[in-house]
Amino acid sequence: MMAFKYEKNLPHQEVAINSVVSALQDLPYIENSLDNFANKIEIDLSQLKNNLESIQVENDINDQPLTGNSIIDISMETGTGKTYTYTKTMYELYRNYGIFKFVVVVPTLSIKAGTESFLKSEALMRHFRLDFEGIYGDTQVKLYVVQSQKAKKGKRQHNLIEVHDFVSTNDKSKIHVLLINQGMINSDSMSGKLSDGSQLFAHEFDNPFKAIASTRPVLIIDEPHKFAKAKTTWKNIEKFQSILTLRYGATFTEYENLIYRLTAVQAFNDNLVKGVNVFVEELEGDDGVVVTLEKAKSEEVEFRVSNSKKSILVRQGDSLGLVHSNLHDIWLEKAKATEVILSNGLSLKKGDKINPFAYSDTVINKMLRNAIRTHFDTEKALLTRENGRIKPLTLFFIDDIKGYREGREEQNSLLNRFELFVKAEVESRLAYETNDFYKAYLEKALEDISATHEGYFAQDNSESDEKIEQEIREILHDKEGLLSLDNPRRFIFSKWTLREGWDNPNVFGICKLRLSGSEISKLQEVGRGLRLPVNEFMARVNQENFYLNYFVDSRENDFVNKLVGEVNSQVPSIKIPKIFTNELANRISQSYSDKPILKIFNEALNAGFINDNDEFIDNHGNVSSEGFYKLRDLYPLALKQELVDVNKIRNGKEAKKKKIKMRIAKYAELKNLWESINQKVILNYKIESEEEFLNLFVKFLESDLSSFKQSGSITVKSNIRVQNDLLVANKEQSIEEINFEPIAMMSYSTFLLKLAEKILIQRNTLHRAFLKVANLIDIRLFLNQQTINGLARKFNRWLLLNSFTSFEVGYSHTSNEIHPTKFTNKLGDPLEEVEDNIFDGELSDDEPLPQFLFDRVFFNSDLEKENITESEVKEVIVFTKIPKNSIKIPVAGGGTYSPDFAYVVKTSSGDILNFIIETKGVSDDGSLRVEEKKKIEHAERLFEKVSTETKVIFTTQFQGDKIAKILKAVCK
Repeated sequence: MMAFKYEKNLPHQEVAINSVVSALQDLPYIENSLDNFANKIEIDLSQLKNNLESIQVENDINDQPLTGNSIIDISMETGTGKTYTYTKTMYELYRNYGIFKFVVVVPTLSIKAGTESFLKSEALMRHFRLDFEGIYGDTQVKLYVVQSQKAKKGKRQHNLIEVHDFVSTNDKSKIHVLLINQGMINSDSMSGKLSDGSQLFAHEFDNPFKAIASTRPVLIIDEPHKFAKAKTTWKNIEKFQSILTLRYGATFTEYENLIYRLTAVQAFNDNLVKGVNVFVEELEGDDGVVVTLEKAKSEEVEFRVSNSKKSILVRQGDSLGLVHSNLHDIWLEKAKATEVILSNGLSLKKGDKINPFAYSDTVINKMLRNAIRTHFDTEKALLTRENGRIKPLTLFFIDDIKGYREGREEQNSLLNRFELFVKAEVESRLAYETNDFYKAYLEKALEDISATHEGYFAQDNSESDEKIEQEIREILHDKEGLLSLDNPRRFIFSKWTLREGWDNPNVFGICKLRLSGSEISKLQEVGRGLRLPVNEFMARVNQENFYLNYFVDSRENDFVNKLVGEVNSQVPSIKIPKIFTNELANRISQSYSDKPILKIFNEALNAGFINDNDEFIDNHGNVSSEGFYKLRDLYPLALKQELVDVNKIRNGKEAKKKKIKMRIAKYAELKNLWESINQKVILNYKIESEEEFLNLFVKFLESDLSSFKQSGSITVKSNIRVQNDLLVANKEQSIEEINFEPIAMMSYSTFLLKLAEKILIQRNTLHRAFLKVANLIDIRLFLNQQTINGLARKFNRWLLLNSFTSFEVGYSHTSNEIHPTKFTNKLGDPLEEVEDNIFDGELSDDEPLPQFLFDRVFFNSDLEKENITESEVKEVIVFTKIPKNSIKIPVAGGGTYSPDFAYVVKTSSGDILNFIIETKGVSDDGSLRVEEKKKIEHAERLFEKVSTETKVIFTTQFQGDKIAKILKAVCK
């Protein structure tokens, strides 16, 4: 099995490592000590502070004061390699100062398990032995893990033997690391209350804390925000009496002696982590209704609905249908003053709020399906790539542990629904998969769907089930095995046990089905999936842009805004100085290598930014910050705040804009055709009466009964991008699987009013239609906004599919105004260049034919590319690809249609012919979807009308058709 390959000397890690090493420069050592079990270096706080001041200047940290103690903070965004960084720091402190005893403190068992696996891995040892030209020799980390052990019957267990061995060793050829978690720090064993360690230390120390303190360790704290100074854990940590405390984290309650800061913005911009796409499953029409837990005591709870002034009492065993009808399948399982447990596993505390509409299986099923579908989309792309395949993983955070662990016998359990969705997705993809490797990989999944997923929950630590124990080992300790292409596992279920500390670089999806849990930062939530992936050779891939897909429900429709706010808030604000200091000038000089410090000062003085005393001044010579702002504008690379790059936290459909030059002379030959097809027209339905409309709508309802049997919801994908120097979020709404949720959210009259406004049919006509189908559809069960939106979309599609058969349409002009267009300004003059994002598809470096309107090639298919680069026809004067949505031909149902190419051709007799061509990558019109055929039929009808003024020929090009053959056939 392949082992992880670690990269050495990554710049963002090296700066952090060297900063800590420099902090201990020129510190004294204990002389003539007979104690060979302890670190010898002394921490002179005065010298340490001097060192830290210099490091802060070098690392451009000017907003965090020093505190005068021996705590040092290193801030690194999640996914950028904190564990590796502090591990190499231990090697460097050992190499430079002989420090050989460290204590690593972590908050949780899962973080401890991950850290243990990392520090014990053969790959890491080999990396430090072989990849650094021998500077570390054969030095290795010797790890001591303090574990909680259960006493076996009749025997006394010493769980502090690791502490004893760590304290007593004097082997300075190794780096000795004691790993301990928060729970063990606060245990009776560590405090000495159990007296189970006294014999281990031969009564030399009262308790293990004093024994560890005797080694004068360097303390490393992972996730420092978990160790508040006012809490018991910190007070116990102080008992280690470490000579130096290094705190590594992405989140700090407050800084102490911050010497290095790698923000989220820097991590995204420098391509150190994945970008993020967020999908929100929204239920429309719930009007913001929430249920709040008001009071809780033994066996009973008071809830209140947001639109009610009264509280509702629910007793243990009662259904929450007493509170809201949509909660009728959930009951109160356990109630006490500090915590309330619902039957679905949800844990609530006083003040917690829940959305009753988010608890239906509809939302959970849709989130499961979307996450599964997106996973397989990602998997296909990553496992069929060249230069090292990448195996992606998706995490599911859930409340319903019982439904996953014990759901095999219950038909509608979370487990069975999940496996059903996975099986259906795999089968549908196998039907058309052509890549041999990936096809075999999917077939292996289909052989045993249960092998595609596994779970880890806190209570699993006490389980004796062999299968569960194997799953835990694989998730927590066998990262390489989990990523093996021989392993069909790709989905992992947990509660929040894997939320912090645990990581796997190949997490590409996180689906948050869990509705409880304490509020944490959104960056921490997405943190499990930010790390850059490794390929099948276990090598990190950092030359491409990767994205984490994150799925949440409507309860967190503000998730994106919160994430955006957190990222923006991490950008340190620049203090406005009163004096132009040498440090500030040096900062500018480092960003502008051609500017020596003296030249920068002279430029500022001559420009009137500062006076002779180096004070910043305004235009009138008064001391003012105005001078600094002018200096900042002059040197933005050094003095302006950095914001996240548009392509790292982005709108999924927002492409980086590029300019394409138009061949201006060619536009003159296209002008007549271009203006003809850009005329504004409207579509006319040739329906004679409201009675005829009634019959059409009834016919539609009768054809769509299945929609009222299943349930669905709306997925909103939110992407984050930079606009005007700020992170902003954009939404894309999916219209797939429009089925109607049987939830009544409004009155029948309100429903008719809103539906009438949406589809432009009189309320009375709608009412009569529902009466006619009352024996087939009980519309009273579907009185909600989702039904309205779904009916509108499906009726529009039905109108399109039934146009020219059930009714006729026509076109009429609405305006003489044509310009501006995608190719022209408001005066009708051609644009010298256009942005490439007005065209669908991709850019190519191939040379376009001389008759093409632009100097670059952009295409959606090989057939389009061939038209632009190879299929030269001497009769063609000019041709162009038509920008997306520029010629919006209205079609029945409210949509529009835009063809692909416009050609101007001169025949041998001198006649000018205008062609509009639709390019289809299928063999013939029999392979087209019905919607496409109908849209083409609309285009033909429109261009028949246009041709009465300017002759325009509309035709379709299929796969295998040469453009020359199509044009010449008409030109004869």
